[in-house]
Amino acid sequence: MIWRVLLSLLVAFIQVLAIAALTNTNDFTSLKALKDTWGNYPPNWIGSDPCGDVWDGITCKNDRVVSITLASIDLSGQLSSDIAGLTELQTLDLSYNKRMTGPLPPQIGNVNKLSSLILVGCGFFGPIPGSIGSLQQLRYLSLNSNNFIGSIPPSIGNLTNLYWLDLADNKLTGTIPVSDGTSPGLDMLVNTKHFHFGKNQLSGVIPPQLFHSNLTLIHLLLENNQLTGRIPSTIGLVDKLEVVRLDRNLLSGPVPPNLNNLVSVQELYLSNNALTGSLPNLTGMNLLNYVDMSNNSFDATDIPPWFSSLMSLTSLIMENTGIQGPIPVSLFSLFQLQTVTLKNNRINGTLNIGSTYSNQLQIIDLQNNFIEAFTQRAGFSVQIILVGNPICNEGGTESYCSLPQPSSNSYSTPPQNCVPSTCSSETVSSPTCKCAYPYSGTLVFRAPSFSNFRNATIFASLESKLMVTFRSNSLPVDSVSLSNPTRNTDNYLSLDLQVFPSGLDFFNRTAITGIGFTLSNQTFKPPPEFGPFVFEGRSYPHFQVMGSNKSSNTGVIIGAAVGGTVLFLLLVLAGVYAIRQRRRADTADRMNDPFALWDTNTTSGSVPQLKGVKAFKFEELKRITNNFSETNGIGSGGYGRVYRGTLANGQLVAIKRAVQGSMQGGLEFKTEIELLSRVHHKNVVSLVGFCFDHGEQMLVYEFIANGTLSDSISGKTGIRLDWMRRLRIAHGAAKGLQYLHDEADPPIIHRDIKSNNILLDERLTAKVADFGLSKLMGDSERGHVTTQVKGTMGYLDPEYYMTQQLTEKSDVYSFGILLLELLTARLPIENGKHIVREVRSVMDTSKNMYNLQGILDPAVASGMSAKSVEMFVDLALRCVQELGSNRPSMSEVVKEIENTMEIAGINPNAESAPTSSTYEDANKDGKHPYSNENMFAYSGAYPADSKGFEPK
Repeated sequence: MIWRVLLSLLVAFIQVLAIAALTNTNDFTSLKALKDTWGNYPPNWIGSDPCGDVWDGITCKNDRVVSITLASIDLSGQLSSDIAGLTELQTLDLSYNKRMTGPLPPQIGNVNKLSSLILVGCGFFGPIPGSIGSLQQLRYLSLNSNNFIGSIPPSIGNLTNLYWLDLADNKLTGTIPVSDGTSPGLDMLVNTKHFHFGKNQLSGVIPPQLFHSNLTLIHLLLENNQLTGRIPSTIGLVDKLEVVRLDRNLLSGPVPPNLNNLVSVQELYLSNNALTGSLPNLTGMNLLNYVDMSNNSFDATDIPPWFSSLMSLTSLIMENTGIQGPIPVSLFSLFQLQTVTLKNNRINGTLNIGSTYSNQLQIIDLQNNFIEAFTQRAGFSVQIILVGNPICNEGGTESYCSLPQPSSNSYSTPPQNCVPSTCSSETVSSPTCKCAYPYSGTLVFRAPSFSNFRNATIFASLESKLMVTFRSNSLPVDSVSLSNPTRNTDNYLSLDLQVFPSGLDFFNRTAITGIGFTLSNQTFKPPPEFGPFVFEGRSYPHFQVMGSNKSSNTGVIIGAAVGGTVLFLLLVLAGVYAIRQRRRADTADRMNDPFALWDTNTTSGSVPQLKGVKAFKFEELKRITNNFSETNGIGSGGYGRVYRGTLANGQLVAIKRAVQGSMQGGLEFKTEIELLSRVHHKNVVSLVGFCFDHGEQMLVYEFIANGTLSDSISGKTGIRLDWMRRLRIAHGAAKGLQYLHDEADPPIIHRDIKSNNILLDERLTAKVADFGLSKLMGDSERGHVTTQVKGTMGYLDPEYYMTQQLTEKSDVYSFGILLLELLTARLPIENGKHIVREVRSVMDTSKNMYNLQGILDPAVASGMSAKSVEMFVDLALRCVQELGSNRPSMSEVVKEIENTMEIAGINPNAESAPTSSTYEDANKDGKHPYSNENMFAYSGAYPADSKGFEPK
């Protein structure tokens, strides 16, 4: 009785295990492929169930992977095209892994549900792929602090949901893209709040079209580039701007007078340009905290009154700007003023601070001016620098006549009412005086509104906000420490950050990736005076550190638990093994007789007819082929032999007989028959029947008299194909393929379109043949199928090859190669050169027939209409676009070929010629078209290291 209960419990537990592995197969395949290209991935990435086993950094919804967050774990390798297989992925964060390098694959554009793409502080290089513009759900795009080159893709303008765009600190060149009616641009990003493009090599003018009143932009950061020309006046239309950084460029001309329309701006940086004209009037910009217009070539002018009218001003930086005259005492009474730097100007008179100066005032730097006197007050603690003024040129010994010694901003988070611990060399005493291994990095604030770095209160507010954010996101953080505030050479504020663990003395990977993501995706919102920030995280090396508070009792308990678990799992595994063996036996039985479940109510015995497809007995096919004699053989290939036969009703058929070693499994053979039985179209080869008898697999097709298009193009059949006939063949093949995509139920992707798989009947009507590699598209698979790559060299879609995602557009690519083959009579690859590259290398759209006369097939070149050739080439090149989304559908291809035929004077709806004999030298040598060795050949999986087929 007890054993029965235990057995029942064991069976129940096994059933639970059977349904627990929830990870989608395609998602696991893609994750494993990514894992195989990465180093130092989390050690718990084992098994085949990332969702059920909760792999570190992987978040799932039901059985689908929706998030990958792997910040600061010292991940290495490249981001391969396998990422495109994660079709439900919404978040990808690989930030702060310096050893993640290589280009960003174009297939990233296929991850259609991606809302956050965050690769901050890695080592990625190469151009940013334009396919990013396909990610319509994207809200956060952070590619900053890498080594990306090239221009900003205009396609980013298509990202209508984008909120955050950060491309700063790369090596981007070129101009800022804007829309022109035919291509998108950044001016279309009306919902984007952040343009962060600083520290690149962008050039050209800032396009006026970039700005308009519909923009909701709040941060415009273009500092430290090579931008030229004027500041466009249209910037005054973006009334929601809060931070404007145009400093460290090559901008010239006057500042637009409507700049003071930007009444929400708090930080304004125009320094280090070549601006001229009058100093801009900023009256009315009452929220302005920080102003820096240094090192420009403004006209000489008296100190403007608006200096003293900016009631929120903390920092006034106006070095070398041509201002002159005395400084009004009212300037120093602004109650938030902290820094005044007016070096290298023509300020004169007496410096008078007044009696009501700001209690936050820290420094007044007036070096190299013409100040003659200073009214100094008792107890005055503000640092004054007057070196290079007349007041100091007569041997003055006052403190303001010497340069101050550099002082370190020694702020550091103080202990929280405790005595700091003495820790080992690797651990650090936290603010709560506990020794631990902190996660560290640098917070960089790109436009802080303050300049007083000695104010402990403001940094305490930052620490408090960090802790609130970490705890609200359930992260195991005990405390944070800030130190060493510094204004760096980019005029950014940098702060060292240490984050200390709670409970243990080290973080695990889940905690590190959570903290990193909180900082990388801007979940943390600093106090407003800090402005926009970026975090530069460091890899965390302490995951394997064991804490010191482990007791022997804990070890005993763990040992006992592990032992019991192992014993129980052995029982479970035994049960699972037995169940799997039974299932395998059942599966083997089904595969041996895959037709057993079909309807047996047919005249042909246990295997039925399907939609006109007959099940033949082996003896019947043996009889009509004269025992499969050599005289009836009409071709051979890797699959087997092809024989001609005549059915009892007089119909000629071609019988494709598989040889041992090339036969499919029974279920695969059954699936192919079910597929072919659904296909009925005049431009598709019809399946007459099949044989699954006596251990044989045979397919019986209608007999197609003139064999393959490849043989006709090459001249093997003796049929001359002129331009008119080639257009008709292209039209027929396109209609056959359109039928498979749009009208077959369910739709079919052929997967191996090539000239060997287009057959020509007695009227030279094109028929699509050989469905050995085809894939059905069920309702749940509309859009793409992730599958092992199969096809034929030269015709294979590079996007499919890279992503393993098969779509109808993969057939369109192959069809485009077929069109170029029809045009040139060249193989897709000759002498290591791809036909697409060859066409593009000589193509000149400004010349007649696009200058392609030299590579056209001489057999048809003389009879071609120039316009029809140009239309044909345009269509072919559209079909072989790099991105499938840019290729036409087959229905569009059919219409375009019909338009081309009309231009060439051909009626698309007219019947083909009566027979092929109307063409000179038809079948001159009597050689049968099926003798081509490649006919009906099975094209296997393409090797992963194959090269040379991808057009450039």
